[in-house]
Amino acid sequence: MISTKLQNAFNNQIQAEMNSAHIYLAMSVESEAKNLSGFATWLRAQYQEENSHAFKLIDYLLERGGSVKLQAIEAPAAEYGTPVELFEKVLAHEIHISNLINKLYEVALEEKDYAAQIFLQWFIAEQVEEEASASSVLERLKFVGDKGGSLLYIDKELGKRA
Repeated sequence: MISTKLQNAFNNQIQAEMNSAHIYLAMSVESEAKNLSGFATWLRAQYQEENSHAFKLIDYLLERGGSVKLQAIEAPAAEYGTPVELFEKVLAHEIHISNLINKLYEVALEEKDYAAQIFLQWFIAEQVEEEASASSVLERLKFVGDKGGSLLYIDKELGKRA
């Protein structure tokens, strides 16, 4: 059995992952509206990934005999600015999620839940990848700016994400 304290922390993380998915979907929609279909594709893939993270947490919690309590998710912003500003927000959000995962891991440590600690190590490693990916796109965007052929090239490259 999973402790009530850890169960509550998992439920909060599920809410954060679903909120993330909602944010990335809004970013994707805005990018598509700006005719940046590659950005939209990349962000839609993020949306799907965040949903899969939420389901992974849900499945684990149920597997451990816990109770899943879905929480409300916030309405995302409708506008995210220029491509550089958008990816600044993406990176900041991924850092925020990393901090939440780390706090969840700390609860697992406090509760001496070794199975949860092992399970959460995947999420910790995943967040390293998420931050690196967002940072890489952001740095390329800062280098080329928000206009011109180079931006369209990056858009095309981002559209290749499966």
